[in-house]
Amino acid sequence: MTPNAAGSDGTAGDDREAGTDGADGAGGGADEAAERGGQERDRLTVPQGLAALSLDALASVAYGPEAIVVVLAVAGSHGLGFTLPVTIAIVVLLAALTFSYRQVIAAFPNGGGAYAVAGRHLGRRVSLVAAASLIIDYVLNVAVSVSAGVAALTSAFPGLYGDRVVLCVVVLALITGVNLYGVAESAKVMILPTVVFVVAIFAVVLVGLVRTHPAVEPTHPGAATSSVGVLLLLRAFASGCSALTGVEAIANAVPTFRRPRVKRAQRTEVALGGLLGTMLIGLSLLIGKFHVAPNDTKTVLAQLTDAAFGHNLAFFVVQFATVALLALAANTSFGGMPVLTSLLARDDNVPHVFALRADRQVYRHGVAVLACAAVVLLIAAEGNTQALVPFFAIGVFIGFTISQVGMVRHWREERGAGWRGRAAANGLGAVLTAAALVIELVAKFTEGAWLVFLMVAALVSVFELVNRTYRKIGAALHVGEVPGPPQPRRSLVVVPVGAVNLLTREAIGAALSLGDEVRAVTVVHVDDQPADYAGRIHDAWEAWHPQVPLTVLTSPTRSLTRPVVDYLHGVETAGDHDRLVVLIPETHLPRPWQRLLQNQRGMVLDRALRWHTDAVICRLRFRVDVPADGS
Repeated sequence: MTPNAAGSDGTAGDDREAGTDGADGAGGGADEAAERGGQERDRLTVPQGLAALSLDALASVAYGPEAIVVVLAVAGSHGLGFTLPVTIAIVVLLAALTFSYRQVIAAFPNGGGAYAVAGRHLGRRVSLVAAASLIIDYVLNVAVSVSAGVAALTSAFPGLYGDRVVLCVVVLALITGVNLYGVAESAKVMILPTVVFVVAIFAVVLVGLVRTHPAVEPTHPGAATSSVGVLLLLRAFASGCSALTGVEAIANAVPTFRRPRVKRAQRTEVALGGLLGTMLIGLSLLIGKFHVAPNDTKTVLAQLTDAAFGHNLAFFVVQFATVALLALAANTSFGGMPVLTSLLARDDNVPHVFALRADRQVYRHGVAVLACAAVVLLIAAEGNTQALVPFFAIGVFIGFTISQVGMVRHWREERGAGWRGRAAANGLGAVLTAAALVIELVAKFTEGAWLVFLMVAALVSVFELVNRTYRKIGAALHVGEVPGPPQPRRSLVVVPVGAVNLLTREAIGAALSLGDEVRAVTVVHVDDQPADYAGRIHDAWEAWHPQVPLTVLTSPTRSLTRPVVDYLHGVETAGDHDRLVVLIPETHLPRPWQRLLQNQRGMVLDRALRWHTDAVICRLRFRVDVPADGS
């Protein structure tokens, strides 16, 4: 537990903004200093925010409408006639979510989304459930997006199908590398493919609506095998809701935007909702106009592109833009999850290392963990998107529902102007997202949806364990209490040495400045070294005469650590000193390949002493300048 740990609402830390509008207030001098340091240049503008945090949602138009069509096609042409009404219902839910997350951004300018909302208004345990569900969905989004992009590529070039797993890993490695370099840099890379994809989809919709008949005839529905009923429409609605994954990412990553952060993030959220809703409705209009049915070898989006443009260069431009954006849609998770894990770290729910940022404002540990988890899923699923789809979107709808319910309580507690209308809107959103979640679970339970609940429970247990451990550490360190005055203690410093040289001199000098008494020890292996080896070391020590006693420890085996551990146990038993310190001297060579030549005895001895003794361990790394060849 750290003294400056944030509360569960994530409002502590160095990213606090004055008020909820993101305006600069007190502390403006610090903000100006940060800007002079170039930190703001490493943050996101609105276009960069769309590219970095919205690709998941925008790319979902490639599979969201198809998910609706696949369900409704069993009812034939009559069933497909409900594509537009179902899509409108999804867009209404999208509008509710956009409005809700716009308010979440204002109320929680330090990010966190559903986790921050639940932490303040629904309790710590619910906030951990929200965080766990979002983390699972972030990981799944990376795996699904990368595998779907590679699947689209292998559909165009079937010869690459056998290498799909390798391609998935390569694509993931490239995206990870860009994000490790910096979130603003990754956003700049994503802007061009995002613009190309959005323009391509709008072109398909506009050209298709103008056409009186399709340029290439799409697949039409066959005979109905089921009637249109409430259950079928609900299943279509739940399946189409996969298009809404990623809507929450902007609210989770508000601190990554440039100032004024809140306003920029809100504009990005509204722009995302507008673009996504327009594309979904436009594509559903084309589906109804051209009577498009699912095809095993050709996606619904590809059929619509063929119908609008014909099978020509424009068709391939749209397909390759889709491939690129599906692969890059994983960037949404790389923008959102590291910020979420940083808030979890500030609340002592994950290791504090996740709250550390690199020079370019990157939470690199969160990025690395996300990439590792995604690559495990990709390898386990052998790059097969359909093996991952049953688990997809469930986690994010848990977060959606928790966020909506939390915002209802937020408005009730705040009771500002118009709070009833806002609470009603969030309440409606909570009902809709909860219904979609239940339908998702029922429809996908036997396909493995139950595993999502198991993983959420496991992650919450891990969060609780980490938090409990930090509380125990804080209690042991008396964090938050004023300690008594420091007391001097008689210290003995033991220095393991191997020879008399410059490193030994530096180590003994450092030891003399640390403790009241200093002793040197050296280990002699009787089987591997000459009989007079111990005598030679002793003579060299006496000739140097550092006024520090040297103890020669003999080892009948090749062990370095056992004689030192036994010696320290003897010193501890004698009890002549209040504190026992072991100073391990090591050389630090300038080049990485030169460090491979070292015997790593310092690390081995360090580990053994920490495990078997209560001594304080200090490792002194002494820089050695190795002359270059020919100098």
